[in-house]
Amino acid sequence: MAATRHHDADPDGRRDLLIDAVLLASRALVGVAARSLASVDPDVTLPQYRALVILSRDEPQTLGALSEAIGLHPSSSTRLCDRLVSKGLIERSAATADRRETLIVLTSRGRDIVDQVTRNRRAEISRILARIPTAELEPLIVALRGFSDAAGEAPEPAWSLGWPTG
Repeated sequence: MAATRHHDADPDGRRDLLIDAVLLASRALVGVAARSLASVDPDVTLPQYRALVILSRDEPQTLGALSEAIGLHPSSSTRLCDRLVSKGLIERSAATADRRETLIVLTSRGRDIVDQVTRNRRAEISRILARIPTAELEPLIVALRGFSDAAGEAPEPAWSLGWPTG
C-alpha cells in the first residue's frame, strides 16, 4: 500500500512541474522509439513492437499473459498477434500442458527487429545524453531509475543492451 499512497499536499506546485517535465521527456522518448522503429520496419506499429519487446524478455508466453502485459483485451491481443504472425514476427502453438492455451514466441526475424530497434534507440539516446553536462548525469540516473521502479518497469536484459551475457 505504501507504493500507491499519495504524498503530502504540494502547495508550491512542484509535483505539477514534475508532471510537466515527465510528459515532455516522455514525448521525446516516444519520438525516439517511433523513429527507431520506423527506420527498421515501418510496417510494425508501436503497440506491435511493445508486444515483441515483452516476448523478447519472457518467452514463450500465453496469449492471456501477453494481453495482461500489454494491457489489451484478449480479443484485441488476438488480432495484434494475427498481424504479427502474418508479418512472420511471432509464432503461435498449443501449449503441451493445456492444448486450449496458445503459446507465443518470437521468430528470428522478430528478435532481429527488437535487437536492431534497441541498438537504434541506444544510439539516439546516447546522442541526446551527450548534450547533458556530466555533473547532471548522476541525479538523472537516480531519478529515471526511481521513476521506472515506481512504474513497475523491469530493467532491460543485458543482451538487449548489447552487453555480453557470458
